[in-house]
Amino acid sequence: MKVSIITATHNSEKTISDTLNSLEQQTYKDIDFIIIDGASKDNTINLIKKCSRVTTIISEPDLGIYDALNKGISAATGDIVGFLHSDDLFAYPDAVKDIVSTFVDSGCDAAYADLEYVSKDDKNKVIRLWKSGQYQRDKLKNGWMPPHPTFYMKRDLYSRFGLFDLSFKIAADYDSLLRYLWSNKVKMAYLPKIVIKMRVGGASNRSLKNIILKTKEDIEALKNNRIFWPRALLIKNFSKIPQFFIKK
Repeated sequence: MKVSIITATHNSEKTISDTLNSLEQQTYKDIDFIIIDGASKDNTINLIKKCSRVTTIISEPDLGIYDALNKGISAATGDIVGFLHSDDLFAYPDAVKDIVSTFVDSGCDAAYADLEYVSKDDKNKVIRLWKSGQYQRDKLKNGWMPPHPTFYMKRDLYSRFGLFDLSFKIAADYDSLLRYLWSNKVKMAYLPKIVIKMRVGGASNRSLKNIILKTKEDIEALKNNRIFWPRALLIKNFSKIPQFFIKK
């Protein structure tokens, strides 16, 4: 299977080298690596051009990260599509290989795995472990979701079920996962391995204003997909607490 991996960048010179290096080290060969850059003014593009496995670079102004990811999906040529954010990295060299094996072995239409949140300044210092657990569709009613940076889905399903909704500024990934998994019942499989290291400091938790906006958008996403939002949102937020205490 050919795998399209999309990275959205914007003035990402401080972290993009780690991201690119983790992609370069992947043992799986058939990767369509797409960079969607929001017209960076720093050294991001020059660093990207040094990566031999980049297949497509689009650098132009965009409407934010979800617009950039939508452009990437539209440009993708792989059988399956995933995302590698510009401050994230694959946890080990066989990560993509294991993701593909999950698709092949299970016959699924989407797959997900575990994720580590790591220190912004030290990618080897684990802050939080998101151990996803086996998939059951009813878990979505309790606010469960797979870590989006570990989520891979067959490309044709994006055409059938839609891309990211740009009316969401922070929670378009949650809205899209509910649309695919709850409303359209996409068949999904779990890879019980940590495949992504994600630096702390994402947009959704960057400020009180963003936390409030994220909450409002989560409610809207749940309503859009006809899930009882008070229960889902309450459990969703409280379920994160144990992730700070779980060890590898």
